[in-house]
Amino acid sequence: MGIQPMTTTAYTLTYKHVSFGGAVKSIQTIFYAVKPLIPRRLQIALRREIVRYKRSVCANIWPIDPQAGTPPAGWPGWPHGKKFALVLTHDVERSHGQDQCQQLATLEQRFGFRSSFNFVPDRYKVSPDIRHFLTSNGFEVGVHGLKHDGKLYKNRKIFLSRAARINEYIAQWGAVGFRSPLMHHNLAWIHDLNILYDASTFDTDPFEPQPDGVSTIFPFWVRKDSEGKGYVELPYTLPQDFTLFILLQEKNIDIWKKKLAWIAERGGMVLLNTHPDYMHFDGSKLGREEYPAEYYAAFLAHVKHTYEGQYWAVLPGQLARFVKSIFDCGVVADNSRGLASL
Repeated sequence: MGIQPMTTTAYTLTYKHVSFGGAVKSIQTIFYAVKPLIPRRLQIALRREIVRYKRSVCANIWPIDPQAGTPPAGWPGWPHGKKFALVLTHDVERSHGQDQCQQLATLEQRFGFRSSFNFVPDRYKVSPDIRHFLTSNGFEVGVHGLKHDGKLYKNRKIFLSRAARINEYIAQWGAVGFRSPLMHHNLAWIHDLNILYDASTFDTDPFEPQPDGVSTIFPFWVRKDSEGKGYVELPYTLPQDFTLFILLQEKNIDIWKKKLAWIAERGGMVLLNTHPDYMHFDGSKLGREEYPAEYYAAFLAHVKHTYEGQYWAVLPGQLARFVKSIFDCGVVADNSRGLASL
């Protein structure tokens, strides 16, 4: 999906789907269908083989999709004259990840950053104390699906049933944002959630189960009806940590640096999604699905020292309010269509 200019004040959403050979599609479909029956170690081994092949055939769109760098017509730029926006987010997959949230937040505080943490409410007991620690220290809390079982969008009935429960947690936690597990998405159905923003898409990521990137490094408005109701979509624009360090087994942050520089040059939104579950903090031997937390610390240090004064470090909720305000004022108007297909 790419954003194509229509007038000086409007843009529309069109769709670009990543195309793979039939054999690759079939292998991926079969893999995710039987995934719950496969031992975790074998899952990772199989995914590494799939990702290795996809990386070779998608080099023209990953980690950078050249079409994603064009701002929407009428885009006013970022507040305070900043060159680009920086948004840090974390999906907390399991209770082990929740146990490391405070340590991760403290690391970010050391560099002067704040972020959002998205929890899965019916997969593990979400700690009120952790949520309070985060919000009282300037961080944001969001909802990350309901069960993290890959079934949220299986059919409309299941989605509506779970949406009701998700909305209860959104209200209870005072959350304004949502991200679907596995980056599954149906932007038309997401209107049933009481949210300001969704963050279940990406500019380009052919390694995801639903690999239809939105082909933009800018946030956009997803309209519900002619009355102008809707929500802001915040695609992630840097590769996820699990993809880089667990599946691709990268040993440095060079890809993050390269993509960051490309986005900054084009005045886009640098949105990174990482997982405390996979970060290793104590310096001992790494587990099979862990990477050194020093990689993330090095990224924060790189941003702070290389781009000091150039970025708007902002929570996703704050950025979404900014985007909604420019839409409401008609600075950037929306003519989105066909969202049920994404």
